[in-house]
Amino acid sequence: MDPTAPNTATGAAAAQAPAGRLPDEWCTRNFDHLSPELAATLPETLDRMRTLCPVTHSDRHEGFWVLTKYDDVLRVAQDWQSFTSTQGLNIPPSTTHVRNIPVEVDPPEQRAYKKLINTHFTPAAIASWAEPTRELVTRLIDGFIDRGECEFMDDFARPFPSLSFFTFALDAPVEDLEKVAYLASKSSIPNDPQGKECWAGLSEWITGFVESRRRRPPRGDVVDALFTAEIGERPLTEREIIGIVQLLILGGLETTAGALGLMMARFCREPEIPAYLRAHPERIPAAVEELLRLDAPFIAIARTATTDVQLRDQQISAGDKVLMYWASANHDDDEFTNPDTFDLERATNRHLAFGAGPHRCLGSNVARLNMRIALEELLRRMVDFRLRDDAEIHYHTTLTRAPLNLPITFTAAA
Repeated sequence: MDPTAPNTATGAAAAQAPAGRLPDEWCTRNFDHLSPELAATLPETLDRMRTLCPVTHSDRHEGFWVLTKYDDVLRVAQDWQSFTSTQGLNIPPSTTHVRNIPVEVDPPEQRAYKKLINTHFTPAAIASWAEPTRELVTRLIDGFIDRGECEFMDDFARPFPSLSFFTFALDAPVEDLEKVAYLASKSSIPNDPQGKECWAGLSEWITGFVESRRRRPPRGDVVDALFTAEIGERPLTEREIIGIVQLLILGGLETTAGALGLMMARFCREPEIPAYLRAHPERIPAAVEELLRLDAPFIAIARTATTDVQLRDQQISAGDKVLMYWASANHDDDEFTNPDTFDLERATNRHLAFGAGPHRCLGSNVARLNMRIALEELLRRMVDFRLRDDAEIHYHTTLTRAPLNLPITFTAAA
């Protein structure tokens, strides 16, 4: 083991949990993933539930099961025949009328869609993005570095992956980004009063964007590929194309922003981590994986049981909704020794930050590239990250977790 590598036991639960905690009955019978109380206590609550009720039924939202242990989450994620994605990924179901393809499609059909998209997001396919990505990161940092402070989510974490994805993956008009990011964020929150309207607005924008791309010269990217692709010896329908682009937008804009925000919050709490990585920049790729394990931005997803299944001592019936927590699985001490500790010397790190099974995240290579370059440049140019003294951090209350705000101070590196 590298004796200079940080091995900090100050985990997310200790750093983020308030003095109080949610009652046992709330965890065992009334668990509500949309609750603001859960957003404030998520790490602590999931830690308790892994011991108190690893497979439990909630009476909220017409009833659903909650899974918090690594083995159970992995089993359900891999067993698409017993736990389908075709009935929606949210609880309660979202108001969209367009399927997110391919995550709301099961094999074997799903494999054809995924193969089509994956071709354009392999490490080799995105290798040419590295230099312009670094230029984008540099430009964003230039915009605030002289101030010695910034609102990290607004100034960096949100605009960086959004600009990157719009520019390199979609070749979409950057002037539309703010509008699309708002529609995507609101439409993906279950029960949001503006959800239905935002889904419609997002679908309308995607339809216009697809039409505009058809009229332009091809550039050989994933959008062009959709126009000529065939599934089962037939061309993709317009609805399928919209569903694929919709998923790319939902995945490309929000989750990396959340990962960057959670990473910076941890750097402010545990300054030994950025100090170590500045001294050992070659460890940054490994640090990306460990930071994603510790603070997964995509925290949970739903499935629907297609048959009766027993998990531990609980009987899940066909038709039951199941919510599996990636973020909890990543802190399960049956899988990870000292799970709340940042440790680059783990023998294995089979984290589930990108999911698992056939629906594992399509954009994981893009996320890793963005995270690596962002860390390299932020650590090279800035030291002494601190939360502003009056900062009160709030989080999303949905299936993704990102700081809504993150005011920090820092010192520009010499």
